[in-house]
Amino acid sequence: MNIRAFSLICLFLSVQASAEDQSIADLFTKQEVSGTIVISSLRGGETFIHNDFRAAQRFSPASTFKILNTLISLEERAISRNGEVMMWDGKIHDLPDWNRDQTLESAFKVSCVWCFQQMAKEVGVEKYRAYLSKAEFGELSVPFEVTTFWLDGSLKVSALEQVALLKKIYRRTLPFSASSYEALSDVMLVEKTGSYALRAKTGWATRMTPQVGWYVGYVEKSDDVWFFATNVDIRNQEDLPVRQKVTRDALQVKGIIP
Repeated sequence: MNIRAFSLICLFLSVQASAEDQSIADLFTKQEVSGTIVISSLRGGETFIHNDFRAAQRFSPASTFKILNTLISLEERAISRNGEVMMWDGKIHDLPDWNRDQTLESAFKVSCVWCFQQMAKEVGVEKYRAYLSKAEFGELSVPFEVTTFWLDGSLKVSALEQVALLKKIYRRTLPFSASSYEALSDVMLVEKTGSYALRAKTGWATRMTPQVGWYVGYVEKSDDVWFFATNVDIRNQEDLPVRQKVTRDALQVKGIIP
């Protein structure tokens, strides 16, 4: 993404943002973590940002890239939504949920790295370069390794850019088919109640120092859609639940979810 486009995103969001929201800042203090959160309305034009400096900082997106990667992989037919099975090669991984055959739905839910690496080989370097350029998403170093660029720091994105991408995806302004968008919407669903639907993805950038944990997604309500992107420093595995905890608490403080 070029500097001008990135600056415009920062300006657009920061102009709408309120001053540092003490109620949200207190949530990070309570959890004793350093990080940022961006919460932005689709229709109301309201944006809340905690730690605006960090909100513009770029980090490896880790598994949150599976959101865009799912669209790309479906569009390039590296995977099919219709129950196509990716066969496990028998290699034992640290996460037991990875040690089995996967579908797109299961791979997204358990954040199966080897599955998306298999798809990435089918997509290829040039396709990724083109899609990332069209999406104006983050900064991509070249050359890059096609099976690890979203994990090893070759691709870096900010919380502001995560929210901007989610809005494009929700509005369907990127060059993907309706079926790809619908498949992504289905696999992203985390929770659905009578008053809202929450769609989101976690990420854990383990190759950075300090490590960074992500939680990005959106809440659909009858009167609006609220997009969010949270990242926090991860000191140890016990910090991982903080990604969702501080996000949900912030959404509750702002009256977006009960």
